[in-house]
Amino acid sequence: MTPEETKAFEEKIHAFVGRENGPPKRGNDDVNEAMIRHWAEVMGDELGTYTDAEYAAGTGKGGLIAPPAMLQAWSMEGYPMAENPAQDIQRQLHNVFDAHGFTGVLGTNTSTEFFRDLKPGDQVTAHCIIDTISEQKATGRGIGYFIETLTTYTDQNGEEVGKQVFRVLKFIPADSNDAADSSTEDDSPSVPTRITSPRGHDNSWWWKACDEGKILIQRCTSCQTLRHPPRPMCGECQSIEWDSIESTLDGEVYSFTTLHYPKIPGYQYPNTVGVIQLSEGTRLVANIVDIDYETIKIGMKVKGSVEQVDEKTMLPVFRPE
Repeated sequence: MTPEETKAFEEKIHAFVGRENGPPKRGNDDVNEAMIRHWAEVMGDELGTYTDAEYAAGTGKGGLIAPPAMLQAWSMEGYPMAENPAQDIQRQLHNVFDAHGFTGVLGTNTSTEFFRDLKPGDQVTAHCIIDTISEQKATGRGIGYFIETLTTYTDQNGEEVGKQVFRVLKFIPADSNDAADSSTEDDSPSVPTRITSPRGHDNSWWWKACDEGKILIQRCTSCQTLRHPPRPMCGECQSIEWDSIESTLDGEVYSFTTLHYPKIPGYQYPNTVGVIQLSEGTRLVANIVDIDYETIKIGMKVKGSVEQVDEKTMLPVFRPE
C-alpha cells in the first residue's frame, strides 16, 4: 500500500478501538459439576477441590470450585461458531484486514486475572471490547498489526470475577509480501514447517530437553507427584519446588484421533495423534506413526523416540511396540 492508502487503512481499523464486540454474552450453562468433572478428566487434574465434594467441603474453599482456567469456557460460543459464526465487531474488524491482504491470523498470547473462585450455580457473563491495535509491525510471519481484546467476566450479581486480554496478529503472509516478489526464478520455495512450539517461563526447560532428544517429566520434590504438562505448582500439595525424571517412553494408547482434513503444511496425512499413557503414570500427546491408523486400538502398547520431524523441530513420536 502507498503511504496514503496505509493512513486511510489505519484510520479505518483504529475506529474499532473501544467498541464493544457485541452485547454481553451470558454462558449457555451455569457453572456446573459435570463440566468441571469433564475438564478435570481431560486435563488430568485430580485436585480434590474440583471433583471431590466431601474433600472440598473441608478446605478453605468451603465446597467444590471450578478450575480457574475454565473462566473463558463458561461463555464460549461452542461448535456453532465454526458453522455459522455471528458477524460481531471483532469479525467485522478482521474482515477489513482480510480485504487489505492481511489474511493471516495468529494467536500470540493471553493474560488472565482471576478475582474469585467460581462455584456450581454461578452464572458467567462476558463483556468484550476491542481494546488496542498496535502500529504496523514487521514480524517473522509477515507485516501486520497486533489486536488486543479485553473481556471482563461478571457473575449473576454483576460483580467482576475475572478479566482476560487476548492478543492476535493479523498479517500479510510472508509469501505475499513484496520481498517475496524480489526472489529470482531459480529460488525454490522453502519446505513448510510445523507450527512452532510456544515456549514460556514454565515450559521452556521441557522443550530444551526435547531438542536434546530427551522427554522429561516434572516431579514435585515435596510429595514426589509427577505432572505433565509442566506447570509451576503441584496439584497435590501446592508446592512450587520441583525437579524432573527422564521418561523411558514406554506406554500405551489412552486415546487417539486421525486427522484427514484440513491439511496443515508440515504434517503428513492421515495424521494420527494419540494421548499416550506413559509407564511413569503421566500422559503425553504425540503422533503415532508407521502403522495403519485403522488398526490402532485403545490400550495398544507403544514405544516412543524423540526424532527430528522437520528442519527445526524435535518431537516424541510413538510406534507399536
